Amino acid sequence: MAMSPLNQRRWRNFRRNKRAYWSLVLFSILFGLSLCAELLAYDKPILVRYQDSYYTPILNFYPETEFGGDFETEAVYRDPEVECLIVSGGLDICFDDPDGVIEDSADGVVNGDAINKGWTIWPLIPYSFDTAVERPGAAPLPPNAQNWLGTDGTKRDVLARVIHGFRLSVFFTLMVTGAATLIGVVAGAVQGFFGGLTDLIFQRVIEVWSAIPVIYVIIIMFAILGRSFWLLVFLLVLFSWTSLVGVVRAEFLRARNLEYVRAARALGVGNVTIMFRHMLPNAMVATLTMLPFLITGTISTLAILDYLGFGLPSSAPSLGELTLQAKQNLQAPWLAFTAFGTFAVMLSLLVFIFEGVRDAFDPRKTFQ
Repeated sequence: MAMSPLNQRRWRNFRRNKRAYWSLVLFSILFGLSLCAELLAYDKPILVRYQDSYYTPILNFYPETEFGGDFETEAVYRDPEVECLIVSGGLDICFDDPDGVIEDSADGVVNGDAINKGWTIWPLIPYSFDTAVERPGAAPLPPNAQNWLGTDGTKRDVLARVIHGFRLSVFFTLMVTGAATLIGVVAGAVQGFFGGLTDLIFQRVIEVWSAIPVIYVIIIMFAILGRSFWLLVFLLVLFSWTSLVGVVRAEFLRARNLEYVRAARALGVGNVTIMFRHMLPNAMVATLTMLPFLITGTISTLAILDYLGFGLPSSAPSLGELTLQAKQNLQAPWLAFTAFGTFAVMLSLLVFIFEGVRDAFDPRKTFQ
């Protein structure tokens, strides 16, 4: 569907803002790669060929018996015996060989058995965010060709945790920011449009609500209900929406007595239509001005809670937990550099993008 002339002008203004436009391009690339995290960093093969059949372990469960093993549990594809079974086509020689290695031959026969060659295609990083790296030495281990950003204090690959943690942080931020923005805009619009007693009651409620210590509430709720991703989203939305009410309320208070609003009322246009079709577009600049602060605040809050141990469940890939590990392992500077670099890039790109969006919606702004 074609964009309206107004949205076309906004898009042209956004593209002329080079910093915002290239920040959007770079962030889209990084987020797109993180959406394919299982194809980049995972502890299961992407594709397996076994006895002329193809399997996708990253999407499906396959027991070891599927590849000629003895157990009904999921195949451990990094196990040398499982690798040998896949390559040999399920021959018993894998269990006879103490090293789990097949000595290849020119005619494709080993110990009188014909080999039906199989293979596996692994992700670029053969570790997931919770996979323990089999590498000698005391954790955390420094970067090398096996672990490009080293390992953390429990021998988990840092780069794999960054890829999965980036995706989780962005999804978390988008959900919290989207829901909080929707609630805050509606509340501010109702206050500013109707004013009077409605505005007075809303203001007193917001003053009381804003005075509640959010961190303490989250800690108490987690102690009662346990740590949960969705509970954390709900609690942050519950306390984040008030940050947008003030600017939206002010714009609606200013615009409700303007001529176009009076004309709409005189023509019998409904209040909801006036508020969200005619007045809200004029309040978008003020609303978008606050979005970078709300987004960066949400990411920072998540990182702080993870750092304190009251954020996402311990099994989740957490960038805040990586920061905690950097603090606990000062002898491993790669942890601190990775955590700082990830947050710096993520927050900077998001701020530049939303600055460009804000300016694109401002009719007074033009770019050469």
